[in-house]
Amino acid sequence: MMSLRYHVVSIAAVLLALALGVVLGASALSGRVLGALTSDRDQLAEQVVQVRGERDAIGAHLLATDRLVAAGAPSTVAGVLPGRGVAVVAAPGADPADVDAVADLVARAGGRVTGRLALTDAAVAPERAEELRALVPRLLPAGAQLPTTTDTGTLTGSLLASLLVTRPQGIDEQTTGPEVTTALQILADAGYLAAPDAVDPSPGELALVVTGGTADPARDAVVARIAGEMDRVGAGAVLAGRGGSGAVDAVRADPAMHSGLSTVDALEGPSSRVATVLALREQADGRTGVYGPAAGTFIPQPAAG
Repeated sequence: MMSLRYHVVSIAAVLLALALGVVLGASALSGRVLGALTSDRDQLAEQVVQVRGERDAIGAHLLATDRLVAAGAPSTVAGVLPGRGVAVVAAPGADPADVDAVADLVARAGGRVTGRLALTDAAVAPERAEELRALVPRLLPAGAQLPTTTDTGTLTGSLLASLLVTRPQGIDEQTTGPEVTTALQILADAGYLAAPDAVDPSPGELALVVTGGTADPARDAVVARIAGEMDRVGAGAVLAGRGGSGAVDAVRADPAMHSGLSTVDALEGPSSRVATVLALREQADGRTGVYGPAAGTFIPQPAAG
């Protein structure tokens, strides 16, 4: 007859065998899983290296293309704006390098920058709108009229247009140099403009509004309407901004504005800077366009017929 000790030893042996089987099975399974994971990891690492290489190659190609476009920009725009006057207005956040580059291309295109202004944050700040609306009518030159609206951007754009660009045909009386100087200095003293550069006594025909690459809906709407009003008063205008410009997007989303005002995105790139000058010429010819990488084209199409 089997003893109790025999049963205890037998049960212990069975449990030990089970435990050993579990350990061995788990070890084999873990090895297979780890092997599969290691293989996947190695494949992903190879794909990352490949993608990085492709990215670097594309980056190098784009850099070379930008250098080529920048080198050829002066010859591309040569003679595009013969004798055309262009007033340049920098919105808050505009990169001075963008403004300088485009102004230089205007000159290389045969045009002349008739004035350069830089708006301050106060000019587009909602909390300063009421104060600015009250100031604008006091600075309006003789013979100029403001639109019937309380919109700050529209009123500001109308004032700047009356100071910087030619009036619509049929209005003989043009703003004088002293009127312009006085009005701009008052705006600067009130904090709406940086100290204005010298303004040509002969107003420009076209306007260029340059903005940055950030988005703030309330302020973007003001900048967009300033540009739109300068387009309405003068012979045409272009709004150009860096990639992500909320003001450019605001114009493109508004059928009434983008039907007359040309826009250019990604102004940090040489192709968009060239497109800006070509768009100014297109505006002078009475046509409108949308340009830049987001728009999918840089070159205005020739006029039909």
